[in-house]
Amino acid sequence: MKPFLPFTRPSIDADSIAAVADVFRSGQLASGPKVQLFEAALAGYVGGDRHVRVMTSATAGLEMALEVAGVGEGDEVIVPAMSFAASANVIARVGATPVFVDIELHSKNLNFDLVEAAITSKTRAIMPVHFAGLAVDMEALYGIASRYGLRVVEDAAHAIGTRYRGQRIGSFGDLVVFSFHPNKNMTSIEGGAIATADAAAAASIEQYRFHGIKRNAAGEIDVMFPGAKSNLSDVAAQIGLDQLRRLDEFNARRLALAERYFSELEGFDAVVLPAQGDAGHSWHMFQVLIDFSKWGMSRPEFQQRMGARGIGIGVHYPCIPALTYYRERGYRPEDTPVAARVGRETVTLPLFPAMEDEDVGRVCREMRDVLR
Repeated sequence: MKPFLPFTRPSIDADSIAAVADVFRSGQLASGPKVQLFEAALAGYVGGDRHVRVMTSATAGLEMALEVAGVGEGDEVIVPAMSFAASANVIARVGATPVFVDIELHSKNLNFDLVEAAITSKTRAIMPVHFAGLAVDMEALYGIASRYGLRVVEDAAHAIGTRYRGQRIGSFGDLVVFSFHPNKNMTSIEGGAIATADAAAAASIEQYRFHGIKRNAAGEIDVMFPGAKSNLSDVAAQIGLDQLRRLDEFNARRLALAERYFSELEGFDAVVLPAQGDAGHSWHMFQVLIDFSKWGMSRPEFQQRMGARGIGIGVHYPCIPALTYYRERGYRPEDTPVAARVGRETVTLPLFPAMEDEDVGRVCREMRDVLR
């Protein structure tokens, strides 16, 4: 019996475990020197002379970025209709209104041909997602933002290490938010980061993530506004440091596995393949679309049948306007038909650095058999 193959799994080595033990022995567990080292290492990695601040999750980071950008009650933010719910939830949490724009079928990124029609006098920002690690069209994004005077919050939760025309995502742009959840290309168990060129924004993020506190030269504290409690621990930061040193290795392996999937699935018309991108794609996930009604089964049945064969299949993600909270507020998935289709048909195949080439062959053989 072959071992169960999950759709993803983090790679934590013995050196990382030993380094975390050292942090425990140090007695410094909350935010401290390891957080400062992690922020400096991330800034050096993305390049571009950026300020990087870390926090407990990308979700917290996205919410802070919107607050720093001045987005609030009465504002509108353009966001893709296909993403994790957090992409829209954070807009609602700051009192603004998500404006869903449809996506491209193969890239699953925001369709910039549709963005300008969605801009109104209330639009304050655009929040695209670099979906599955494929960079959005940055020229189109920042061109629109410049023409209409909009802020940009890049949801780069999938895109640590992704490049656009040779430049790393996060090395340029407005406010760029990364995720270090265990499912991502690198992890700090839970965690996120914001990269920006704006030193004042970075200082504000420090306050937003820790109660709105500001210290004077004597070390006395004052509270400038009711901030959150989202500071990263030194334990998490140490894991992040060790993961960052291996990130390029991880991403290179992900690219090789993705190329193997394309080779194995060439000509298999039961699935719609994702956009292939180029060497700058960090391949956070590999997803295909399947018209399950055509094959006489539901998506849960497909997952169960693949699971019975020892293969885990994920779903990333439902169309956001189809979720109850948003339907109850008048959003309709049929208004964004490509996102609705992807939400119905998408499945995420196993992809993580520890996989062998033959694991890809096994996934594809079993999928062909299940759909036969």
